[in-house]
Amino acid sequence: MKKLLILSGEPYHIPFIKKAVEMGYYTITCDYFENNPGHKFAHEYHNVSYMDKERVLELAKELKIDGITCFSADEAMPTVSYVADHLGLPSYPSKSIEIINNKHLFREFLKNNNFHVPKAKSFTSYEEAKYEIDHFNLPVMIKPVDSSGSRGISKINRIEELEEKIEYALNFSKTKRFIIEEYIDKKGYQVGGDGFSVNGELVFRSFTNNHLDASHLNPFIPLGGSWPSILPAHIQNNIHIEIQRLINLLGMETGPYNFDIRLDKNDHVYFIEMGARTGANLIPRITKYATGVDLIEYTIKAALGEDCRDLKMTEPQGFWSCYIINSQKSGIFESIEIDSEFEKNNIVEYALHFKSGDQISAFTGTDKKLGEMVIKYSSKEEMLEKMDNINKYIKVCLNDSLVY
Repeated sequence: MKKLLILSGEPYHIPFIKKAVEMGYYTITCDYFENNPGHKFAHEYHNVSYMDKERVLELAKELKIDGITCFSADEAMPTVSYVADHLGLPSYPSKSIEIINNKHLFREFLKNNNFHVPKAKSFTSYEEAKYEIDHFNLPVMIKPVDSSGSRGISKINRIEELEEKIEYALNFSKTKRFIIEEYIDKKGYQVGGDGFSVNGELVFRSFTNNHLDASHLNPFIPLGGSWPSILPAHIQNNIHIEIQRLINLLGMETGPYNFDIRLDKNDHVYFIEMGARTGANLIPRITKYATGVDLIEYTIKAALGEDCRDLKMTEPQGFWSCYIINSQKSGIFESIEIDSEFEKNNIVEYALHFKSGDQISAFTGTDKKLGEMVIKYSSKEEMLEKMDNINKYIKVCLNDSLVY
């Protein structure tokens, strides 16, 4: 029986852990949170931080693993590729993971390879940045170079906001470095979704319409994605070509990807992010609902060096979305109210990770989500209307006397 080491037993890893066991692989999890719920579904658990590359490498040697992977966790990917490199296991090149996991390195790589990229530069302090901010056209984005889940990100329209937002970004950076980049005015919805390459060829991709809300505390966190993409076929093909070019330049072979892409008014393709893993927030699950393609299964097979050549491009059928249940206020959770017709006609499944009386945090990053939903619609028009006005159908209720 092949042994697979999965980094993390967090709740969103549970479907992956269960799937690996179902596929007949001896499944091992590791992180330093022994109470993470995913561990109970694995054959074996080890209390080792997945951020500690050397310790995970030692563990992998001791266990004589056949593959290592993580899901929806950018911060674990450097350890995956490091261990795989040392043990000769299937994975992506460590240098490529280093590039796409660091916003400064990624922007430089894109620029040097003639992709469309906003003007950008990284700094370590406000003192450094204030002398160069006049070289940028406002508005600009300020981001930690090494964070994920939209944490620590701000848009500023006035130089007076610079110092405050830099401090905010630095709070989320392990390396204490941030990037300033000119804001990209997007045309239509931001493009999200997952893809998969086999032997360096992007054989499958499923683009989504990412739904953002400018009125939210963090307007750059997608509240969910909807399928299928409403982009014309020729635009989707152009995006596919740019992703393929990026895969080629990075030397990526077999495995999953998650995309965040913007189009400008001229339909130029701008990579916001490209993660070397599947998406979070039920994206793989809804991809399977919509296309029949199980990206969880293929990700596991890729990590163990199994043949993935049967994977083919499949267009989505029907109209679907995922939605991140969230609160724009911190406080004591009381309940979730769902419109009865919406619940009856649209919701396929949902998970809520909190119960009445729990303290919850405002939705400033994806780590602050309360749960997720799989939603189905009868038409494109219904899908877009309901996702763009989701607060009419779903309401998170807090104990008003304890909201802060």
